[in-house]
Amino acid sequence: MSESAQRAARVTREDVEHVAMLARLGLSEAEKERFQREMNQILDAFGALQQVETAPGGHPVEPTAHVVPLQNVLRSDEVRPSLPREEVLANAPDTEGEFFKVPRILEE
Repeated sequence: MSESAQRAARVTREDVEHVAMLARLGLSEAEKERFQREMNQILDAFGALQQVETAPGGHPVEPTAHVVPLQNVLRSDEVRPSLPREEVLANAPDTEGEFFKVPRILEE
């Protein structure tokens, strides 16, 4: 972005007041001034980033969403032996035959 374009993108006091109104924020005069200054600093930082050379040696850098490749970590779905029923029911507070017994949650 050219220097003149950066100046055109400056945040004005009216911009801060408009955003504060949309967010229903009551800002003091000092806060308006502070937010205007900080928003312009953020725009300046983005302007500096736009000056970074992203095509070293004539090879453009592809835009990415992440700096490292992402991949799902999944395990294969395979049948494995489970605990014996008696061992599982041994830790239950209440059982009936080969089932867990739980309190009624629905009223009749």
